[in-house]
Amino acid sequence: MAHPFDTLTPDLVIDAVESLGYLSDARILALNSYENRVYQVGIDEQAPLIAKFYRPGRWSNDAIREEHGFSQELVDGEIPVVAPLIRDGESLFEHGGFRFALFPRRGGHAPEPGNLDQLYRLGQLLGRMHLISSSQPFLHREALTPQGFGHASLQILLDGDYVPKSLLPAYSSVAKDLMAKVDAVYAKVRYQPIRLHGDSHPGNLLYRDEAYHVVDLDDCRTGPAVQDLWMMLAGDRHERMSQIAELVEGYNEFHDFDPRELPLIEALRALRLIHHTAWIAQRWDDPAFPKAFPWFANERYWGDQVLALREQLSALDEEPLKLF
Repeated sequence: MAHPFDTLTPDLVIDAVESLGYLSDARILALNSYENRVYQVGIDEQAPLIAKFYRPGRWSNDAIREEHGFSQELVDGEIPVVAPLIRDGESLFEHGGFRFALFPRRGGHAPEPGNLDQLYRLGQLLGRMHLISSSQPFLHREALTPQGFGHASLQILLDGDYVPKSLLPAYSSVAKDLMAKVDAVYAKVRYQPIRLHGDSHPGNLLYRDEAYHVVDLDDCRTGPAVQDLWMMLAGDRHERMSQIAELVEGYNEFHDFDPRELPLIEALRALRLIHHTAWIAQRWDDPAFPKAFPWFANERYWGDQVLALREQLSALDEEPLKLF
């Protein structure tokens, strides 16, 4: 069975980079990426470049260019985003049947979980980012909604042969109950959708030389502002209350956060749980996925998922986080 990246050989990666006028020193390092394929490519007498090859069929060219344009818009607004390189007015290229983009290499490490000073500064960064991103909508990117992220993802799992038959009734029941709660939360909360990073977990907000920079806008989409904040939270309820307070205090220096979005945090966490599992299922025929997620095919994983969804169901019954 053919897989999307079967023909993406090291030689093709180097040829693609050199097709844009760079001279490679033939050193190539595969980086940790599953949805796409990302490589560090050595360049003769220059710093290495990062070459990102997009998964065929996932995004349209317009959607990818909109991601790139969003990155550049943020850079122009002095937001430290790692934007794709532009050659002759273009940032999306094709070679050997693959679409790809080149990026400068940026290192760094993730923020320290629960560090309130860092969270305040991250809030400032996200507030600056949202001030720009709220100025106009996406035209070609998906929206983060219960239907697209939750119900559609759940249907993929229930229609496919992924959940062990012994656990299918339990998984189906708790997942459907969870989505009913998510729908109820969304029905009560009114928010202004804006352009988001979409996947702003700590690994995508890197710290180096006393500053943060934003990487990987591949999942940028439209949704509630709190989506770009909640993945920074960790620990028990009291700790998360302190953390969201710091994030929002920093955020509000540059853009007004609407506290009415706070009840969406646990709903968004629920959507992420279901969507992540469906994402693995949809990519299971890619050889990289069974290697990276070998536990996905084990009954124990699905038993743990049932427990996780039940815990999330309980979390949605609790009082939402509040600002002090």
